Amino acid sequence: MRWALVRVCLAVTVMVVVAFAVPLGLVVKEMARDRAFSNAERWAATIGPTLSIATDRDSLDRAVQTTEVGIAGRMAVHVPAADEAGSVPLVIGERRAAQQDLETTRRIGRASISEVPGGYALLQPTAIASGRIAVVEVFVPEGDVSNGVATAWVVLAGVGIALIIGSVAVADRLGVRMVQPAQRLAGAAHDLGEGRLGVRVPEEGPAELRSAAAAFNSMADQVVQLLANERELAADLSHRLRTPLTVLRLNAASLGEGPAAEQTRAAVEQLEREVDTIIRTAREQRSLAQGQGLPGPGAGCDVSEVVRERMDFWSALAEDEGRKVRLAGVDRTVRIPVTRPELAAALDALLGNVFRHTPVGTAFSVDVHNGDDAVIVLVSDAGPGISDPEAALVRGNSGGGDGSTGLGLDIVRRVAESTGGDVRIGHSVLGGTEVRIWIGLHGRRAAGEQNGHRLGRRKRAAGAVTGR
Repeated sequence: MRWALVRVCLAVTVMVVVAFAVPLGLVVKEMARDRAFSNAERWAATIGPTLSIATDRDSLDRAVQTTEVGIAGRMAVHVPAADEAGSVPLVIGERRAAQQDLETTRRIGRASISEVPGGYALLQPTAIASGRIAVVEVFVPEGDVSNGVATAWVVLAGVGIALIIGSVAVADRLGVRMVQPAQRLAGAAHDLGEGRLGVRVPEEGPAELRSAAAAFNSMADQVVQLLANERELAADLSHRLRTPLTVLRLNAASLGEGPAAEQTRAAVEQLEREVDTIIRTAREQRSLAQGQGLPGPGAGCDVSEVVRERMDFWSALAEDEGRKVRLAGVDRTVRIPVTRPELAAALDALLGNVFRHTPVGTAFSVDVHNGDDAVIVLVSDAGPGISDPEAALVRGNSGGGDGSTGLGLDIVRRVAESTGGDVRIGHSVLGGTEVRIWIGLHGRRAAGEQNGHRLGRRKRAAGAVTGR
């Protein structure tokens, strides 16, 4: 698709360039020709006053030598013979035009151009005192006729090539903008077909592809919900079998001894084990899907929408306490593989900490940053900060020495790590604490890359708590 768009744009641009450059080149050539012959006519007209008062050789020769083309040997004057007997035609300068062309010019009485070796001859008729017609011949070399044409054509060719290259570059960028979202959509559809139910498509690109991505994400959510419902139904139906199985087991126990009785009891026990396996497998699959960040029923949410919703809730309390609130980065839809209740609980935990552990009137902010592989949510405040950020991330310890259990940060950490992300605590630009939630957009597929980092962080935090 990308190269098809580039080829179409290339073909259209070439046609436009040819349609404009070729006629413009011909116009330039014609203008150079007209300029050369206009100059020749101007030089021929300078001899007219001399011919009107004198036709002798000396006067005409002096008049010719006063012109630039006369000095260069490119002007000739042809005076016809007088009516008196014995007079001969007078020719000043070198004649290049054929005698027939000269006679034709005298007969028609207007300027004409004839082709001669090395260029062209402009023949300008001029009336002299005796009523006869003299012809002034000005030689125009081929180089003067095409002077500047080659340069103009080179410039036009360069501009045309630049336009073609520019259009191809623009078409390529447009193609990338259209093709990449389509490729991501196709890849996500392939992954979903192979059973990776947590795959989602960023809603980017042209409006049509954004709509297609939103429809795909909605479809994937529905598929996951249907599968989860199906597993739950299988578990419920299997659980209902336990009652009749209990009756069978009791009846089998009353059969007494014998091979048939033993086989019946063994069959009932095998059936009970199979039912238990079905129930356990259905439950584990559902838990696994939720633990891997794969949206279950109603899972997967728009982080911007959830942040706006929770900020609307907390802003009322912030207004009562005189806290300045800033919200940024929530003006576009950004889907993440975290359920709406889990993300809301994590945000409420962080915002609740701001209200509990900072003085009244302390400002705070929430920023959402969307990247190619992750979404980062920053919760910052202008409070006193946390003395030991590493220890604050350990469950059961707040790091602040204020009696907090630290379970709120643990909730946030588990939400982030369920997507392959993490949580970090640092100093905010407001002067207090900044909690950064790194949420992976590809579920736990990136978790392996983070395990070593998280393990080391937990060891360091545990050492800080125990004093080791």
